Parts: sequence; structure tokens; C-alpha cells
Amino acid sequence: QEQYGKNVLPTDEGINWVQLILSQFNDLMVIILIVAAIISAFIGETSDVIVILIIVVLNSALGAYQEFQAEQALAALSAMQVPMVRVRRKGEIHQISAEELVPGDIVIIEEGDRVPADGRLTQCFNLQAEEAALTGESQPVTKSVDVLESGANISLGDRNNMLFMGTSVNYGRGEMVVTQTGLQTELGNIAAMLLRVEVGQTPLQRRITQLGR
Repeated sequence: QEQYGKNVLPTDEGINWVQLILSQFNDLMVIILIVAAIISAFIGETSDVIVILIIVVLNSALGAYQEFQAEQALAALSAMQVPMVRVRRKGEIHQISAEELVPGDIVIIEEGDRVPADGRLTQCFNLQAEEAALTGESQPVTKSVDVLESGANISLGDRNNMLFMGTSVNYGRGEMVVTQTGLQTELGNIAAMLLRVEVGQTPLQRRITQLGR
């Protein structure tokens, strides 16, 4: 664990709704509309005030909803992690927290289990895994312990002697040796990409900002 860290993915710290809603009013066009509504209120144009406020509220609600949806991505990935797992250590079976897994651990997998880390199968008895979360393939994948062709660039969906964090076992049982944990797993790679995403303005947003100026 000193070398690889705990077997966890980044979690969503929770959404600050006040900050999320206030951030929607930073746009130049929104500020112009608010100022226009204030001026309209002073000169008695009630209908203009109502229309402008409806536009501002709808725009803010839509923007907040879109940001809320985006921030749920990490929470969804974190929900795919497993709380407890069974491992074989020094010849004995122990139940431990999935956070404590490290590369080299032997994990016992059975039907209905969610895979706690990436690993190479060492035993396999009619084992099938659902990997749609990673590959998009809806059909369960039949697993084996056979060595794959060396030197070939094998896609994720064709690595039949591997199990991956966040996927689930539909049928059978087996054992695997953990090869990657946490952010080093295939699911962790997705989480890392989400953390690196920087939200920029679309061409339409840039044109609207230019129009506002």
C-alpha cells in the first residue's frame, strides 16, 4: 500500500447548490438581461421584466442541471466499487475491505460478485462476466485462464483471461491475482480522464459573449 496506495477511486465531494446556481449568473449576457430587467422595472415596463426574468431563470436552471449531470460522473464510477472481498492469504481465506487490496492478492470471485480490481484469472469454472460498463458489449463474456497470443494488441473486450474493476460476474466462479488497483485500473483510467477534463466555451457561447460585449 505504501507503493500503490489504497484501492479506491476519487469520490464526488458533493454539490454546493448555492455555488452552482450563482455560477450561472457570471455570464455577460445574463448580467445584461438582469440590468435590463431593473431598468424596465424603473420605467414601469412590467411585461418586459417578467419576460426577462423568465429567460434568466430558465437559462440558469438549464445550466445548473447540465453541470449537475456532469458532476455525477465520478459519483457513478465510485458506486461501482466493492465494499468487501474474499482473499486467499497464506493459504487461508479472509474477508477484507476492498480498499486494502494490493497487486499480488488472490481474490475469490463467485456469481453475483462485482470485481474489486483488475486481475489475471488463475482459476476459472464456467465464469462469465458482464463488462458493458467498460466495453459497451451487452452480452456476458466467457472467461478462461488460457494465455493470450503474445505481442498482439488485444482489445479490452478480448482479454478473456482478465477481470476488470466495476464489472460483475454473471455465472460461475474463479480466482484471480490482482494486477492493478485504484486509478491504475481500466475503470480508474476513466476516472482520471474525468478529473483532467476542462470545460471550455462552445463556439456558440463565444459568439454570444462577443455579441454581449
